[in-house]
Amino acid sequence: MAQRKRGSENAGLLGRGPECDLLDQLIAAVRVGESRVLVVHGAPGVGKSALLDYAGSSATGMRVLRAVGVESEMELAFATLHQLCAPLLDRLENLPEPQRDALKTVFGMRGGTPPERFLVGLAVLSLLSDASEGTPLLCVVDDAQWMDRASAQVLGFVARRLLAESVALVLGSRQRSQDLLGLPELEVTGLNAADAHALLASVTHVRIDQQIRDRFVAETRGNPLALLELRRELAVTRTAGGFGLLDADTLPGRIEQSFLARIEGLAEHTRLLLLIAAAEPVGDPSLIWRAAERLGVTPATALASGTDGLLELDVRVIFRHPLVRSAVYGSAKEEDRRAVHLALAEVTDVQADPDRRAWHLASATAAPDESVAAELERSAGRAQARGGVAAAAAFLQRSVALTVDTSRRAERALAAADASLRAGDIEAARRCADLADQEAQSEFQRVRADLTRGHITFAAGFNNEAPLMLLAAAQRLEPFDMDLARETYLVAWGSASFGAANRDSLLAISRAMRDLPAPEGGPRALDLVLEGYALLITDGRSAALPALRKAKTALTDYPVQDFLKWGWAACGVSALVWEDRFMPGTPARAVEAVRAAGALSELPIYLHALGIPVSLSGEFAAASALVAQSDAVADATGVPMTQHTRLLLTAMQGKEDEAAALIAATIEEAGASGQLNGVASAHWAAAVLYNGLARYGLALPAALATTRSANLIVSQWALPEVVEAAARTGDDTAARGALEGLADAAEPCDTDWAQGILARCRALLSADDAADDLYREAIERLGRTILRPELARAHLLFGEWLRRDRQRAEARAHLRTAYEMFVSIGMEAFAERARRELLATGETVRKRKNGASASEELTAQETQIALLVRDGLSNPEIGARLFLSPRTVEWHLRKIFAKLGISSRRELGDALPPAPAAFPGPG
Repeated sequence: MAQRKRGSENAGLLGRGPECDLLDQLIAAVRVGESRVLVVHGAPGVGKSALLDYAGSSATGMRVLRAVGVESEMELAFATLHQLCAPLLDRLENLPEPQRDALKTVFGMRGGTPPERFLVGLAVLSLLSDASEGTPLLCVVDDAQWMDRASAQVLGFVARRLLAESVALVLGSRQRSQDLLGLPELEVTGLNAADAHALLASVTHVRIDQQIRDRFVAETRGNPLALLELRRELAVTRTAGGFGLLDADTLPGRIEQSFLARIEGLAEHTRLLLLIAAAEPVGDPSLIWRAAERLGVTPATALASGTDGLLELDVRVIFRHPLVRSAVYGSAKEEDRRAVHLALAEVTDVQADPDRRAWHLASATAAPDESVAAELERSAGRAQARGGVAAAAAFLQRSVALTVDTSRRAERALAAADASLRAGDIEAARRCADLADQEAQSEFQRVRADLTRGHITFAAGFNNEAPLMLLAAAQRLEPFDMDLARETYLVAWGSASFGAANRDSLLAISRAMRDLPAPEGGPRALDLVLEGYALLITDGRSAALPALRKAKTALTDYPVQDFLKWGWAACGVSALVWEDRFMPGTPARAVEAVRAAGALSELPIYLHALGIPVSLSGEFAAASALVAQSDAVADATGVPMTQHTRLLLTAMQGKEDEAAALIAATIEEAGASGQLNGVASAHWAAAVLYNGLARYGLALPAALATTRSANLIVSQWALPEVVEAAARTGDDTAARGALEGLADAAEPCDTDWAQGILARCRALLSADDAADDLYREAIERLGRTILRPELARAHLLFGEWLRRDRQRAEARAHLRTAYEMFVSIGMEAFAERARRELLATGETVRKRKNGASASEELTAQETQIALLVRDGLSNPEIGARLFLSPRTVEWHLRKIFAKLGISSRRELGDALPPAPAAFPGPG
């Protein structure tokens, strides 16, 4: 440690031995092929930048990339990221095409559809990984608290996924920002008393009383910059006596006051030069001098007496400390700031840097100005095209404030509300929507403001208000834009049926949908879904079936951009008509469409929609892989998702402890946030779990609670659970009521799934001869579906019935079939139930584990990677799916090979369960 300390002192870092030691360890780990991330945070002036400089100087033999967050650039999307990645842009061609195009788009190198920031994050991860192949890489970002939001989100994404690359990412920040929470961190505090006294002595050339020295150290809390600056501020005689020490104030304020005193002592033209440099974030000396010339400032007049060390003018213009920039800009008169921004706007190339020019113009404008507002609107469009949604929202909000014409202000406020909502700023979106409503000059503008408010309410959480707000907006939109009205109706219906709205809301929406005029040019998929959903609620399933069946077929071919708007609400069509083989098709295609469009924030919705039918088909390895992929996407997007597939999967597997804990947590959390769809899924999972465990007294209330849900699909799937649990507990009323509801839902649908489930449930409540025939019908029909768990449960119930009817020989055959199926699927609780029944017939049965064998040792992420490799995907393709670099995929693959006892990708096919043929795999 002493040696480390001496090294740090030689680098000018008095008292920073432990911090330098940590940075040395970080550099050493990266040299041997590992990745490291560190957020260095602490108060202004405490020495963060010095530590980042130490890391850069210590990284001999490594490539060092640097970037600095600039306060005035916080509204320019990807500004900090571009600084960091600019030296690597010659390697873009090494990236997969979607990632390459994403980076070129956000950096303004090409046009195209704006990529989601998660695709940009994956592209940056791949770029850094590629750049580190030959030489370890150190990325240093200082003043990270002033990064633009888009850059902060991308770098936070990258930091959480660095693993097996030779890359270090070190960020210096005043505080822990939301986008960097949870990353490894180093808090830098003031120097200890001894080192603080030593630093003070090194810069003080007169004797100061010991008590005064002690007070200096105590009041600065050992902050190095404060110690260096405060001694400048006070005359020697006042310092010696202690009378001139500052009273209590924030430490940054004290340091800034010191800088202000030095600024005030400069010549007028020098101060103006500092203000120009403070307002110009790039540090381009040519640009700064051209702006200075417009204001009558020349190098001779500005630098005649120097800048007192506050500003360095070289290849770049650099302030001594970020607080100098803050002090200069904050202390300037408003009219001086506007004049400086106007000069900078006039010398900024409108072709090369139109957005920074627009921002300068906005800062120079005190009153509404249509030309500047229009410039900002165009900048918002460019930001949006690059995927900088937060930047687009900021540009549009400022554009609204500068707009003269009220009608145009309403349009821009609507655009600002939409951009703010997509950027996740709910409150700003609501303010802009309210302003749009106030400024609206037409009914269409007022309706669109109401529509935006409906979307805001829906985005803020499932609740009873959003469906009716969206219904009202859809009705008012009809005279103006029928296509938008139809899309709004479907979103309203989806929010009511899958959210928290009561059945009266769903009925009102369905009636309005039913009364829509016939679409011109024939019905599209959207129109068929609307018709089917409406008739389902207003006229019943028989009336809805023709439209729903047509919709099921039409959804196999749809425009991706349209489907991205409302597709989540259409994924239930096949389930509502009990079409098991079609049920995975729509979400599987949606997964590919959403991924191809780069709309990754939507992906967990469709992965869940695919995970449910995959689980119901008994393909648990594939379902687990989908859960892992959904988790990866949710983690990347920061959008929490109710664990629908995980709930069902753990319940079907019979993992009591894990499932019960997840069920309880979901009911509590989803219930508290009003997401009653999650509560319904949890109750359904509980019913499946406890029926498997033969705890029918617990299964029945959970199943009954599910049937009362507004979710039409889960409530119908819970009815067989009610029948089974009620039949076993002797609650004939509940059993008969559930059977009647199931008949209403399934009987009109002449599919093997519907008729097989219905026959199985009728058998449970039938007399001897009828039960025998019904069980055999159920087994025959369910045997023609992809739903192996339902078939196995039919064998189990028939076997249980046969044993109680003393037909032991045939009972053994069905119970053995059920047991073998449950074991092969991985349904432990149901398998144990079948085993106990077999024992009761007098047959000896040993407990057996399911057939996954060695693959059980794989983690969920390893399983996902193994399945994708088995299906023929390359490491870069897998990385793109799971938000990992190809090198990290390879690192996981080595662990997978070791666990499975194999040595090549070709051997995975034999080591894993076979790929299901009934639906597309998880990739």
